Amino acid sequence: LLVFSPNLVRKPEKVCWVEAAGTVRDGVRAYTALHYLSQVSPGKTVLVMDGASPFGTIAIQLAQHRGAKVISTAYSLEDKQYLERLRPPVARVIDVSNGKLDVAESCLEETGGLGVDIVLDAGVKLYSAEDESTTKSQLLPHKHDIITLLGIGGHWITTEKNLQLDPPDSHSLFLKGATVSFLNDEIWNLSNIQQGKYLYILLMIPILEDIMEKLSSSIFRPQLDEPIPLYEAKVSMEIVQKNQARKRQVIQF
Repeated sequence: LLVFSPNLVRKPEKVCWVEAAGTVRDGVRAYTALHYLSQVSPGKTVLVMDGASPFGTIAIQLAQHRGAKVISTAYSLEDKQYLERLRPPVARVIDVSNGKLDVAESCLEETGGLGVDIVLDAGVKLYSAEDESTTKSQLLPHKHDIITLLGIGGHWITTEKNLQLDPPDSHSLFLKGATVSFLNDEIWNLSNIQQGKYLYILLMIPILEDIMEKLSSSIFRPQLDEPIPLYEAKVSMEIVQKNQARKRQVIQF
């Protein structure tokens, strides 16, 4: 079995295999979103949707490590309590589970009306409320809310592959000088020409090595479920595919 060497990383001794396996993918996604697509830096304000998810947790920790102020949304009371326990603390947790808090209004209030610099969504509501079939879809912000809360020169990083922007949406983004980027999990591995760009971060440190270093120093504290034995892998995969897993699942051989 041949493996491209930059896709390998040495596991630090103090990091267990479960933590290493459960952090790598979310770590690469977080770097892709916050370094390559938006370049988070000290003083910026970042909105991380569904911050209590495994990916959201790592994104929050990376943004805070880079000196950014972080706002996050919570989809349940349990998620809200988890986010409020994070250290360092997020600037504001917006509990959208009861539908009483407006994400755009809360973000504008938190930023003094200036808007946020970077939005990392967990999907967006594309249609009116009556057209949304699932409970989770009803909790998602509408695309107009995202555009409203974006600040001047803001970056919207979306995981919504079917995003459709109408002319008024594009005009609003144009007036703000804002950008929209798509977070494709596999993009850095699709093109040999682009691999050099995506394999390194500041100071030419390999991404995977930096993820392991941050895991070793407890900057990254992943959301992990208990290790799953191989004979339960099929059941675990079905749970993941149905988006019912709230912690990262790791299969232990």
